Amino acid sequence: MKALISVDMEGVSGIVHSSETNPERYDYQRGRELMTAEANAVIAGVLDAEPTADVLVADAHGTFRNLLPEQLDRRARLVRGKPRALNMLAGLDEETDAALFVGYHVRAGEGPGVLAHTMNGEILDVRVTGRAQGEDVRITGHTPGEGAQVTVHAPGDGAQVTAHTPGDGAQVTARTPGGGVQLTAHAPGGGVQLTAHAPGGDVRTTGRSLGEIGLNAAMAGHLGVPVVLLSGDDAACAEAAALIPEAVTVPVKEALGMAAAVTLHPEEARDRLRRAAADAVSRRTEIPPLALTGPLHVEVDLASPHTIDLATLVPGVSRTAGARTVAFTAPDYGTAYRLILLLAQLATIRPA
Repeated sequence: MKALISVDMEGVSGIVHSSETNPERYDYQRGRELMTAEANAVIAGVLDAEPTADVLVADAHGTFRNLLPEQLDRRARLVRGKPRALNMLAGLDEETDAALFVGYHVRAGEGPGVLAHTMNGEILDVRVTGRAQGEDVRITGHTPGEGAQVTVHAPGDGAQVTAHTPGDGAQVTARTPGGGVQLTAHAPGGGVQLTAHAPGGDVRTTGRSLGEIGLNAAMAGHLGVPVVLLSGDDAACAEAAALIPEAVTVPVKEALGMAAAVTLHPEEARDRLRRAAADAVSRRTEIPPLALTGPLHVEVDLASPHTIDLATLVPGVSRTAGARTVAFTAPDYGTAYRLILLLAQLATIRPA
C-alpha cells in the first residue's frame, strides 16, 4: 500500500497568524515544529493501519522547505523543495492508494477561516466547469408540449427526483436528500435548460469555485487516487466535506477570523489525527476519487492587472469580460491543473 501525505501549515493546530508560517517572521520555528509533529501523527496512523505501507510526505507550504527532516518519522520519505511536478502533491502517482491532506485551509473568499487564501494572495478565485465522475448519476429532459419533465437518479444513494414544469415559464428546484444532487430546471417557452451540481458525485458542475483543497483533490482524482483524510480548521473541513462527503475530516481548531481561532491542544490534535488517519486508510476503498473529466472550462480571477497581462501571453489563455478574469479550456484536469499552477507562479512576478 502506498500513501501520500500532503502537509500545509495554516491549518495546523495552534497556528493562527502569518508570523508562525512565514520564514522571515519571529514565530516561524515554532510553527515548523507544530507542523512536523502533526505530520508524524498522521504517518503513525497510516502505519498503524498498514504496517508495511510506503509513506511519502510532501512538504506543501510556501517554499516547500518547512518540515524538519531530522524530526520527521524515519519510516516515511520526505518530498522537499521546489519547483517540482504536481506542486503540493509531489510524489503522487497512479500507484498511490490514498492521499491525506494535513494542515489545509479554506479557499480565498470563504470563511471565517484561518489564513484563508488560494495558492497565494494574487489568486482571488478559480472556477472549474466540467463533469464530476461518480456513481452513474443520470439526467434526462423531456418537453411534452409547453412543459418539461426532468428526472435525476443517483443509484448510489437511491435518490430520485422527477420534476415537471406545468407551464411555459415554470421553474423548479429539487434536491435529492441522500446525495446532495441539486437540479434547477427552467422551461422558457417549452424548452429545457438544466443546471446541475453534485458535490463529490456526478452531474455537470457549472463554474464551481475551488481552492487548494478542491484543486488538489481533483488532481489526485485525475490519477485515480482518493483523498481519504483532511485536517484543518472547521471551515476547511466543511469545504472538504462538501466535495468528498465520504472522507474523514479532523477539525483541529474553530476559526474566529483570519487570524484567530479556538484551537485544540497540539497533543490532543495529534491523538485525533493518528486515530483518524488509521481509520481513513482502512476505509480507503469506500472513498471515491474526486474526478473531473474534460473538456474543462476554467476561469481565474487575479488581483493584479500586471498578472492578467502576463497570463494572456500563455497560449490558450484569454482575458474575459471584467477586469480581473482570464479563462482557458483544457482537454483534461491534469492539463488544467498545470495551467492553474503556472498562473499562480506568474502572479509572483512583479513589474520591472
